[in-house]
Amino acid sequence: MTAAPPPVPGRPGRRLLRGAALLAAAALALTACSGTPEPTGGAPTTLPPTPSTTAVPGEQATDPAYARYYDQRVDWSDCGGGLQCATVEVPVDWSQPDRDRLGLAVARHPATDPSRKVGSLLVNPGGPGASGVAWLRGGVQAVVSDAVEQRYDVVAFDPRGTGSSQPVQCLSDAEFDAYRADPADPTTPTGLAEETSEAEQFAQGCEVDAGLLLGHLGTADAVRDLDVLRAAVGSERLDYLGKSYGTLLGAEYAGRFPHRVGRLVLDGALDPASSATDVDLVQAEGLEQSLRAYAQACSQRSGCDLGSTADAVVQQVRDVLTAARKEPLGTSDPQRPLTAPLAFQGVIATLYDSGTWPLLDRAVRDARGGDGSRLLQLADAYAGRQPDGTYSSNILQAFTAISCLDRPVDASPEGMAAEAAQLEQRSPTFGRSLSYGALQCGVWPVPPTRTPAPVKAEGAAPVLVVGTTNDPATPYVWAQSLASQLSSARLLTYRGEGHTAYRRGSACVDGAVDGYLLSGVLPGQDATCDS
Repeated sequence: MTAAPPPVPGRPGRRLLRGAALLAAAALALTACSGTPEPTGGAPTTLPPTPSTTAVPGEQATDPAYARYYDQRVDWSDCGGGLQCATVEVPVDWSQPDRDRLGLAVARHPATDPSRKVGSLLVNPGGPGASGVAWLRGGVQAVVSDAVEQRYDVVAFDPRGTGSSQPVQCLSDAEFDAYRADPADPTTPTGLAEETSEAEQFAQGCEVDAGLLLGHLGTADAVRDLDVLRAAVGSERLDYLGKSYGTLLGAEYAGRFPHRVGRLVLDGALDPASSATDVDLVQAEGLEQSLRAYAQACSQRSGCDLGSTADAVVQQVRDVLTAARKEPLGTSDPQRPLTAPLAFQGVIATLYDSGTWPLLDRAVRDARGGDGSRLLQLADAYAGRQPDGTYSSNILQAFTAISCLDRPVDASPEGMAAEAAQLEQRSPTFGRSLSYGALQCGVWPVPPTRTPAPVKAEGAAPVLVVGTTNDPATPYVWAQSLASQLSSARLLTYRGEGHTAYRRGSACVDGAVDGYLLSGVLPGQDATCDS
C-alpha cells in the first residue's frame, strides 16, 4: 500500500494506542507487481446483474424524520488533484435526527471513462480513525486499479470524528508526545496509578472536545452514515471497498442493510464476533509471526548484519526493547529520548510490508549501539508526527474514541493481569508492550454502543472477503471467520506477507477483485493467489 494507511484495528493501549501500527507502514511501503495472473481453486461464478429498485426497505422508507438526510442534495466542487469535494449531513445522534447535525467530508474521483461508468464505489481505508479523503488525495492508483478508476466514481469519506468530519482532539501536540512516550510500568502499583491517571486525563480531554458526539463515534453510528452516503451518491445499492477496520464497517452494514448490498470487497478482515481480548491475543500472535518472517529474511539478506539465523535477529530486536525499558536511549533530539513505548512503535511500524524491512535493519543496528534516533523517526512516522512537533491528523485519538465504543473491555486489575500473562505467552517479544490496553477504555466516559457478534447478512448479494495468510494486523483466521459468518461470502486467499492484499502488488489479487467489481465474476471456491 502506498498511501497513508489506517492504524491496525484493535484495542488501544494507554502506552502506545495499541493496534495503531499501520500509521506509518503503508506510507513507507514499497511494493511491486507480482503473483500469478489468476487465482487457483474452483471455477469462478458470474453473478447476475445487481437488481436495482427504489423499494429497498430502510429508514427513509419508514420514518420521515430521516428524509432530510436521505434526500439532501450534494454540492460537489473542485478541490484539486482531480477530485471533487462535498459535505454530507448526518445526525449526531441517530435516535434524535431532528437535533444536532454534523457534516461528513466526502471526496470523489470521477470515472475516467464515463461512457462505461458502472456506478459509485465508496471506499474506506480502515483505522478506525483514518481519513478516507486523505487516502484518496494520496492518489487514486493506490486505492483502486486503472480499470476500476475508469468505470467507477471512487468516493472516499472521513467517518464521524475523523479527518475533517468534526475530528475529536483529546490532547495538545505536546501532551500527546508525552502520552505516547510515557514509560510507566502498569505491572507495579505506582505505574498502574500513573497510567490510570493519564488515561483519565485523555478521556476527559476527549469529552470536553467532542461533547455529545463522543458517545456516537462508534461503528454502530458510522454504519448508518454509510447508508446516507450511499443515497447521497445516487446508488440504490452499496458498492464498497473496505480495508482493515473498513471491513468491520462493511460487514456491519451488510448485517443492518442486507438488501442494499451491491458489490462489497472486504480486504484484511476483522471478525465482528471477536471480543476485545480475542483481538489482542490474535494480533499479538500476528505481530510475533511478522517479526519472525522479517528475521528469517534478514538472516538471509545481504546487508542485514543483525544475525545469521532468525532466532539471532529476533533476539537483537528483543534486546533493543529490553534496553529501552531499562533506560531510554539517546536520540538526535535531547528532549525526546527513545522510551520503551516509542521503541515498540518504531519496530512494529516496519513489520507490515517487506518493503520497509530494511529500515528496521538500520534502526535496530543503531539502537544496539545506543542511538535510538532511527527508531524514534519510525515511531513518529507511525503516529503522524511532523518534524515541527505537530501531528498531521487526529487518527490515533479518533482510533481510541471509536474503539472504546466498539468492544466492551475488562479493565479490572485481575483481568488485565491475566490477559498480560497470555499476551507474553503468545508474543514473547511484544506481549509486555501490548499489555494493560484495557486501561484507556476502562475509564471511558461513555459506554460501548456495539456488542461483538457474528454477522450473517441473510439476503445480501454475494460479498468478496480477501485474507492474507501472514497478515499480522488482521490475521487470516479473521478472514476465514468473516467469510463463514456471512451467508453469501466468498473467500479469496492471498498466500503472502503484509496487511491487506488489493493494490499491494499482486496481479492475481487485483485481477480477481477487479473482475468482481466490474463484471460480477466471483472467484471460485478455495480461490488462492500466491505471492
